[in-house]
Amino acid sequence: MNPSADKEIFFLCGPPRAGNTLLGSIINQNPDFCVTANSICADMMGALFNLKQHEIFRNFPDHDSFNNVAHNVLDLYYRDWPQRYILDRAPWGRSDYLTFLKESRRRPIKMIVLTRDIVDVLASLIDFSRRQPDSYLNKFWANSIEEKCDLLMVEGGLISMELEAIRNMMKPENAGLSLFVDYDDLVVRPREVVTGIYEFLGIPHFEHRFDRLEQFAVNNMRYDDSFMGDGLHRVKTDSIEKTRRRAEDVLPAAVIAKYGQLDFWKNR
Repeated sequence: MNPSADKEIFFLCGPPRAGNTLLGSIINQNPDFCVTANSICADMMGALFNLKQHEIFRNFPDHDSFNNVAHNVLDLYYRDWPQRYILDRAPWGRSDYLTFLKESRRRPIKMIVLTRDIVDVLASLIDFSRRQPDSYLNKFWANSIEEKCDLLMVEGGLISMELEAIRNMMKPENAGLSLFVDYDDLVVRPREVVTGIYEFLGIPHFEHRFDRLEQFAVNNMRYDDSFMGDGLHRVKTDSIEKTRRRAEDVLPAAVIAKYGQLDFWKNR
């Protein structure tokens, strides 16, 4: 028997600083619905499915026994969570991860895709590294702003993987699986955006508040940002508003020119 047959698990992808934590601090007011922190479930599934290429499995390809584990990773991971509806955050839209989901999920896949102008994402992270000396960006080889942005955008890094996920979700074969939500819309029209998410996922409506927010938490657990930079996942609590920051005041023109054309979802 599926231990989590009564739960519904949905998926969330999008680059950092695109409203993931803000959305979670709102949604998690609902005791029946939660947004997770950055999840390891996608990597867990990936590691398992990659074992199919191992010589031991190829020598004795017992798919049914393998699938008893691989197809139930998410259900087992969230078995003891009290929420009925779970929005798991990871670069789920990537081709490999989405393939795992299509193979293993028994229910229709529904994914929320958060977007934000990449230069704004970079400006936010660079600004944070300036204000917070213990930011993880200050712990690597990168010294200049250009080097830090290149580090953030490196192939295989989080932003790169999330962009890959967004691009894949825009393909015709994945039409209908996702709801795109832009950061500016979430900040300016949070009630409308959250209502749209509930409708897309088919979840009973909940009356959220959009001020007096609490910091992101799930099941009384919070991010430990002691090694990432204190406050990396901190949200404004009094009201929802966009930080007044111009990318041009933070990033060199060369960085804006290099990465300012990556907002390809605007042309969909």
